[in-house]
Amino acid sequence: MSEPGEQAIGQRELARDADWRHLDARMLLVHPVNELVRFLPLIVGVFLLGSSSEGDPWHYLGVAIPIALGLWRFASTSFRITGSQIELRRGLLGRSVLTAPLDRVRTVELTASPIHRVLGLAKVEIGTGSGTRNGDNRLVLDSLGAAEGRRLRADLLHSAPPSAAAAPATAAVPVAPAEAGVIMRLDPAWLRYAPLTTSGLVIALAALGGSSQFLGDLIDRAANASSVDEQVGALPLAVSVPAGVVVFLAVTSVLAIAGYVLTNWGFTLSRDASGRSFHVRRGLLTTRETSIDVDRLRGLEVHEPLGLRLAGGGRLTAVVTGLGRRSEGSTALVPPAPRAVVIGVGEQVLGEPRPGAPGPLAVGLVSHGPAARRRRYLRALVPTSLLPVALAALWLAAGWPWWPVVVALLAPPAGLWLAHDRYAGLGHALTGRYLVVRSGSFRGRRDALQRSGIIGWNIQQTWFQRRAGLVTLSATTAAGKQVYHVFDVPEQTAIALADAAVPGLVGQFLE
Repeated sequence: MSEPGEQAIGQRELARDADWRHLDARMLLVHPVNELVRFLPLIVGVFLLGSSSEGDPWHYLGVAIPIALGLWRFASTSFRITGSQIELRRGLLGRSVLTAPLDRVRTVELTASPIHRVLGLAKVEIGTGSGTRNGDNRLVLDSLGAAEGRRLRADLLHSAPPSAAAAPATAAVPVAPAEAGVIMRLDPAWLRYAPLTTSGLVIALAALGGSSQFLGDLIDRAANASSVDEQVGALPLAVSVPAGVVVFLAVTSVLAIAGYVLTNWGFTLSRDASGRSFHVRRGLLTTRETSIDVDRLRGLEVHEPLGLRLAGGGRLTAVVTGLGRRSEGSTALVPPAPRAVVIGVGEQVLGEPRPGAPGPLAVGLVSHGPAARRRRYLRALVPTSLLPVALAALWLAAGWPWWPVVVALLAPPAGLWLAHDRYAGLGHALTGRYLVVRSGSFRGRRDALQRSGIIGWNIQQTWFQRRAGLVTLSATTAAGKQVYHVFDVPEQTAIALADAAVPGLVGQFLE
């Protein structure tokens, strides 16, 4: 924790910002360009319509108006930081003033696009835990000098004393502060995990969907251009389908690697010298620097989707109070990387493991019993077994092709493997400070949630779960996804787990 002298220095730095002041004047080279890009379709239309009237100056208003809007945005935006709060005043015709107490600041994020970096500027986005999805309620200072933004980030995060919410946990189990400095840097060898994420598939599908008409025209022209292309077009399905899959996988891998590099290049996780915040810096063209207050950290999420898990990889995100759904992506602490790195960094961030006990990210899990196992096998095998039967009936009755039936015969073995994998990844554990839950196969995830951050419990039971004597126990919190589920756990085990995790919260309702 920071010393009183350091807090006093931070307060003096903030006192210099107590008067209303404008953003950096260099933003006059940023906002007019952004406005021109925003109004580009209108500008193109104005010039096309005005091209028939030579010498008519009116169509130049299409350029002048966006530039004027950018200038007016600079003149109408100002901010100040007092000893207790930050205020942002903005608006063109309608005036608005956004105010947030300094002790509500959860994160401070610095983003610099290529034009920001050329001019030495940064966009400062202050997360205050309002929980709203309306972008107008975010405190965004675009643009400040990069050095000024970093100074402001340190002052905002360290000006307030440690939050009282974190006191019970640290008082019950003292935690030695971790050393300051770099915790993790990106290894270029981790690029091998990029094709195993879903981002490359999404990018590839979007690219192929957006260019489908263009590609269709090219294929038509090529098919009519030469006999070689006609022969290619006449290839049997047994050749063309595998070839198309190979091409698609190659495109997906290239796009995934490109997206990984653009998003995570230079990824660095560090802790500041005062031990009060973690800093994440990443990005190739547009750099993003995120600072997370340690006192707002309520746990970690280890994401292990099927592709990454089979390759021994995963990724790590933080569970932080006060961040809306829009900010979940900005809480990444480790990009897709080897699982050993993910676990090691996570345990270091949490200050675990303690002597004589494994940390929450490596602790063994309690299985949920035979009823949960049967439920997973039934849910996987029933639909996969009915699929080939239905296709065979269509083949016999309606004359459908026979090959879908052959392909569908692979569904039951795949369902059997899926059921085994889902049950193997299902479980929970309770450590000194954390509730640990694990579930999922294609989107497998282990969550370590700070017990002091749990504010309530929900127990849900479907008709099928009631027949099996199982429930879904949900821990509610003000952090991260706000609800963390323990799926298909025996009812008595769920009640005992909730009572042990947060003593006294459910005990008053028990006989």
